Amino acid sequence: MCGIVGYIGHREAYPIILKGLKRLEYRGYDSAGIALYDGSDIKLSKTKGKVADLEARLEKEITTNGTLGIGHTRWATHGVPNDINSHPHYSNSGNLVIIHNGIIENYESLKKELIKRGYTFKSDTDTEVLVNLIEDVMKKENTKLGKAVQIALNQVVGAYAIAVFDKNKPNEIVVARLGSPLAIGIGDDEFFIASDASPFLEYTKNAIYLEDEEMAIVRRDKEVKIRKIKDDSPVAPYMQELQLNLEQIEKGGYDHFMLKEIYEQPRAILDTFRGRLRTNEAIIKMSGVEDNMKKFLNADRIIVVACGTSWHAGLVSEYIFEDLARIPVEVEYASEFRYRNPVITEKDLVIAISQSGETADTLAAIKLAKSKGAFVFGVCNVVGSSIARETDAGAYTHAGPEIGVASTKAFTTQITVLTLIALRLARAKGTISSSDYRHHLIELELIPGKVEKVLKSDDYVKTIANIYKDVKNFLYLGRGYNFPVALEGALKLKEISYIHAEGYPAAEMKHGPIALIDENMPIVVIATKKGHYDKVVSNIQEIKSRKGKIIGIVTEGDQQVKELADHVIEVPETLESLSPLVTTIPLQLLSYHIAVMLNKNVDQPRNLAKSVTVE
Repeated sequence: MCGIVGYIGHREAYPIILKGLKRLEYRGYDSAGIALYDGSDIKLSKTKGKVADLEARLEKEITTNGTLGIGHTRWATHGVPNDINSHPHYSNSGNLVIIHNGIIENYESLKKELIKRGYTFKSDTDTEVLVNLIEDVMKKENTKLGKAVQIALNQVVGAYAIAVFDKNKPNEIVVARLGSPLAIGIGDDEFFIASDASPFLEYTKNAIYLEDEEMAIVRRDKEVKIRKIKDDSPVAPYMQELQLNLEQIEKGGYDHFMLKEIYEQPRAILDTFRGRLRTNEAIIKMSGVEDNMKKFLNADRIIVVACGTSWHAGLVSEYIFEDLARIPVEVEYASEFRYRNPVITEKDLVIAISQSGETADTLAAIKLAKSKGAFVFGVCNVVGSSIARETDAGAYTHAGPEIGVASTKAFTTQITVLTLIALRLARAKGTISSSDYRHHLIELELIPGKVEKVLKSDDYVKTIANIYKDVKNFLYLGRGYNFPVALEGALKLKEISYIHAEGYPAAEMKHGPIALIDENMPIVVIATKKGHYDKVVSNIQEIKSRKGKIIGIVTEGDQQVKELADHVIEVPETLESLSPLVTTIPLQLLSYHIAVMLNKNVDQPRNLAKSVTVE
């Protein structure tokens, strides 16, 4: 949520910041703004709406020259989305300007104290409170900006990533982080600040990622100085070489990032098991698992914590781990887990799943689990992210950047990683035969080609989307491994088309949802040959008798469902445990095409953010 961009150096800051904000649009936002120092004063422009709206307005309002500046895309927390509440925010004197990602939970009490001291506020935001608190500390303590930021943040409760500068000292930007990501790009006599590395990829491959409770003073002609916020102790900067490239974060000829990412799944799945899966040798090798095999083997149970699409991947893994490795699994919403006083022991193994590696609720769940002595294993996509650093061990999905807010390749690559872990564990425990184990490896290696084949049904899926684009409700049904796929299919449709959709276990339809079915209700039923096929066919017959419109996801060559359904989308046959990797593809395409036909903003759906860094 929210995007931060900053620049200080020898180039013009404006084009760098504007381009950076466009690169961060995927994070989700409702307003945008830029502040530039032109050599004599701070020039600021901000507006409700998109970065394109800001660009159209900005050059009419302010001069855009200057080699120091900060920019922001805001996802509203305190105060409605409007021009005044948009970032950046000035301090009362006009000397300080700040951008902020996160929530200051005790802003009301701080604001009351500042009002008593004569401060006034134009916005409803917690951020304007923070910048005035910093200014107040500067005055009271007669101190420089960096020290004032440190003192002020020690009075703050909440989460933040901030960048602030003082027009009276325009050779530095002060940044700090707690709970929200912040990267510093290191160039030649220039520095870049951003929520992730995408805004500065073409300028430098070197970056420092701040850890929680760290702040940095970024000055021209000097090395970055990092200190702990709590005790002012120095921290040695750790510079990483970025592996991203520009091609990965561009649309590559596709109309939307989401469509590009759907079509990237064969390659993403292959990249996820490449080097880990050695079918000829019947070996799965994952260093994070191998180095901690005793923890996995001795675990009484596995607890999966995740949110949204990652939670659905966790549900699939519950079936996989219990079926193959015979370990009890509980799948928890991370947002609920931390608040219900869960029973966790040193004999538990916690798997935390997150695409971004920055999900606030999942991070909080990790910290809780570690405090109880559990071993925590992370599954995420972003190298160097908070979850990658907070967990005891982990595995990256290698999906490549996912820009579209609605996750697609994150889901399938998470399932791929979790399947590899389950198979390796099953082999170590002896709960799978050698022949069955080899069969799974061979089938997993064939999955990218089978996903390619499903993608060829895109035109047919588009035809179905055109028929149902104007309906108000959808129902998605699945059983066993494909029940979580039904949940994920419904989520995708809700996220990007704003059509109400529900996912259910097919057998639960009779316990309530069947009351909704009439001739206007489309029901998507995942009815592959493996698993509970006959039971699902019975459910389809129940739908047909109530005149519901049936869209069946079936195994190639299926005739029984074809005779009952209004439409069938065929997927290649595979093992039941791997079927979610192919059955989810048509559901992604269906959601995408319906949203496009309804003229929705597919990559940036309303009210949503890619990286949920606040509760």
